[in-house]
Amino acid sequence: DVQLVESGGGSVQAGGSLRLTCTGTGFTFDDADVGWFRQVPGPECELVSVVVSDGNIVYGESAKGRFTISRDNAKNTVYLQMNSLKPEDTAMYYCATSKLWSLESSDFPYWGRGTQVTVS
Repeated sequence: DVQLVESGGGSVQAGGSLRLTCTGTGFTFDDADVGWFRQVPGPECELVSVVVSDGNIVYGESAKGRFTISRDNAKNTVYLQMNSLKPEDTAMYYCATSKLWSLESSDFPYWGRGTQVTVS
């Protein structure tokens, strides 16, 4: 079974940093796109960033210039380094994976349970 486990969330003051970690099992990690999304008010999860299987990276508008995504295929892990955090970054952050290229949360079939980030 595909499993994704997030960690690294927490409470931080504005301007601080957090590093989120997503570890995947049950699938060929090297072949998968892995994305970070966050739940904001509304029906859809907002894209934070996606790292494609070939290493290409896409950032959502809110993440550009402040967040950095990276992957370590040897560890089946994707990281999200978040700097200069703002109160509006407060959300539940989810890791998701897909084999098909997309930036839409609805196209990612596998999700972790999330990790809460609170910025005050």
